[in-house]
Amino acid sequence: MSFDNLELDPRLLNTVTKAGYTTPTSVQAEVIPLAMEQKDILANAPTGTGKTAAYLLPAIQHLLDFPRRDPGHARVLVLTPTRELASQVKAYADKLLSGLGLTTGTLTGGVDYNQDDEMLGKNLDLLVATPGRLMDYIEKEKVACRDVEILVIDEADRMLDMGFGPTVDRIAAEARWRKQTLLFSATLEGNAVEGFARELLQEPARINSAPSRRERKKIAQYYYRADDAGHKLALLKRLLADETCTKAVIFVRTRERVEKLIAQMDRAGIRTNCLKGEMPQAKRDAAVSRFRDGQIKVLIATDVAARGLDIQGITHVINYDLPRHADTYVHRIGRTARAGAKGIAISIVEAHDHPYLGKIERYVGEPIRRRVFQDLKPQTKEPSAPKKSKKPATKAKKPKKPKRK
Repeated sequence: MSFDNLELDPRLLNTVTKAGYTTPTSVQAEVIPLAMEQKDILANAPTGTGKTAAYLLPAIQHLLDFPRRDPGHARVLVLTPTRELASQVKAYADKLLSGLGLTTGTLTGGVDYNQDDEMLGKNLDLLVATPGRLMDYIEKEKVACRDVEILVIDEADRMLDMGFGPTVDRIAAEARWRKQTLLFSATLEGNAVEGFARELLQEPARINSAPSRRERKKIAQYYYRADDAGHKLALLKRLLADETCTKAVIFVRTRERVEKLIAQMDRAGIRTNCLKGEMPQAKRDAAVSRFRDGQIKVLIATDVAARGLDIQGITHVINYDLPRHADTYVHRIGRTARAGAKGIAISIVEAHDHPYLGKIERYVGEPIRRRVFQDLKPQTKEPSAPKKSKKPATKAKKPKKPKRK
């Protein structure tokens, strides 16, 4: 299938072609026709599957099919959990809307309120927002959602993890006149997302677009065992010294760990930048820009960057701190092998990480191979997998014979 088969407006098809896209991904091929029939969508769409275009293209097609008569507030509202993802979605939308005469905007934390006021004072067709900032403007009566015709909730599982569920519910209530809702989540496991979907969607079409085994194979996954913190740091330095490691994202668990690792990298003469929570937007943008342009080859990040960071050419993702949740691991390593490229995901695993390594292997459905540097071999024994306790078989009790009268 090609985009020509999806019945898109020729003007939109032209911008898709100019952007260099010819063949839709599986999630795009499944979602776009259903969304263009104005069906609600519940899609399992992990990172790297092309989900952004899967919802933007039918939304833009709707705007072209039904042009607005009067200027006003946004008709398409996209909610994202993080500022980084909102920025990426807006940039992608601008690329697809080039020359179509439609306008976009973003509302996220860390941006000057005067700048937001100026944007909101103009006609808007598509708005990308984080829930907290948008709700702030709704309560101040500076944004009205009565014009929203299509509501998109991107990375719903992350929304819930970050505690945005009640806020999204309130925003959805403000946009109750909408015609369509599209909800995308990297996982539909558990009751949380399913319950969320039941509240927001009406008889949705369900799409499962987990990446194929062939797609997953584009990311080579390895792990190195570390005895202690010093050994762990030595392994990281060796990995970064590899000439094939030209653009790497290093993930750690906390902001404090970011600061500590940056200091250690500075002492080792390795130039880095960072991405973490509670950074001013200008500093975030500068860090991403320097990394994207190749001024800095190493970006140290917390999981705030695990979603929404879409930069071509990332060769390595290094889990300096192994995540506690398997889906977080999948989101992290999805930063590499973008747009058909290949990538490498490496985890540095301490003894206390081994139970989580096992969970990750079960989640991704394949073993993660161990590697060793001969001069940095671990001196401690690898923890063995916990043995399942075997309960002794209980003998079946013989039925009592009835007493004779």
